[in-house]
Amino acid sequence: MSKERSEARNLDEFIIQTIKKNRPRTVEQLVELVQADYSLPRKKILECILRLQDQRKIVLEEYSSSLPLRFKSYIFSAKSEWYWAIIAICITTAAIVFTVPENVYPAMYARYLFGFIFVLLLPGYSLIKAFFPVKELDNVERIALSIGMSLALVPITGLLLNYTPWGIRTTPVVVSLLALTTIFATAAIIREYQTRIRASIETQSENLSY
Repeated sequence: MSKERSEARNLDEFIIQTIKKNRPRTVEQLVELVQADYSLPRKKILECILRLQDQRKIVLEEYSSSLPLRFKSYIFSAKSEWYWAIIAICITTAAIVFTVPENVYPAMYARYLFGFIFVLLLPGYSLIKAFFPVKELDNVERIALSIGMSLALVPITGLLLNYTPWGIRTTPVVVSLLALTTIFATAAIIREYQTRIRASIETQSENLSY
């Protein structure tokens, strides 16, 4: 283990010194320079570059202005608006269900609208987003799959609740779907962040500085 750590430190130092000495203009140039001295797979070198970037030991110019490098920054950026929209809709739906009676007009229509989105769209959408985080599907395909997946998830959730002390009642169903959707959406935003970071490095078009 200590040998592996030593080799990793040596590689990190070599990458930093290579950037200082040669001033490569792209990630591709840096990888080629490193491979000239280290017989390592390109993927491993890219992972090392990403780790150094995360540790702020090197800076990918232009890249950092277009895509937040740290997850904490990414999740509060404009690219994560869909995530917060899902969380907001889930919380709003739960609040409406628990506070607005079914027979109060016209507030009941808001209950129906949010309930429809909450039950038949968001659980499946969040799960599909976790499977396909970055535009592998067009909007029509994503919505269709989201509805289909929700139609599968909701009955399974109800079936599992049926074998619990809480049973299939409004409160446990809403809380379960809220938790399920939040977990799926969080997994999706993490996968989206990781996928975008990798894809950005793979473009090999960003300038590097130290």
